[in-house]
Amino acid sequence: MYRKGKTLELTLASMFVVLIAVGANLTTIIPFLVVGGVPITLQTFFAVLAGLVLGGRLGAITTSTYAFIGLVGIPVFAQFGAGLGMLFKPTFGFILSFILAAYSAGKIVENKNNVAPYIMASLTATAINYCIGTNWMYFAYKLWYEAPEGFTYGMAWLWMLAPLPKDIILAVFAGIMAHRLKVTVLSKGQFKSLHLGA
Repeated sequence: MYRKGKTLELTLASMFVVLIAVGANLTTIIPFLVVGGVPITLQTFFAVLAGLVLGGRLGAITTSTYAFIGLVGIPVFAQFGAGLGMLFKPTFGFILSFILAAYSAGKIVENKNNVAPYIMASLTATAINYCIGTNWMYFAYKLWYEAPEGFTYGMAWLWMLAPLPKDIILAVFAGIMAHRLKVTVLSKGQFKSLHLGA
């Protein structure tokens, strides 16, 4: 039973790694969905959903795995980016933030049964994504990447206004969806033996 549970956890984690990768590139075919060098993707949605569904520990492992396989050269990042060079990209902070975002989302909903904590956890995780990602972007442009003319800290946050409405709506949807999955699919059958909320 223990081995079966671990296999199922591994399968779910792998599924979310793939979903984050797919979400990273759904909008690649629409070039104008890039604002200030930031591609508007569904990465955050699936990263947060991973934390809500898998729990803090497994959610963090899943998003760490996603970041790792991208850094070793598998093109899973937005616009099919990959490799260690991504560490120096202004947008890498958003990828890095997925780990803490997923972990936080999972921890917030631990032992929670109502939908409200799920939505709050999702919005909190999205805020973490924005804070880490935007600050990384600002310092990257200021310290090692060529910044646009007249670039300021306020401009970095101004760029984030474009994806903000979409991310707020998706965060609420992720919370509702994760809660629904918990009270239906994840509370039945072979999923019951898993510790996905841990």
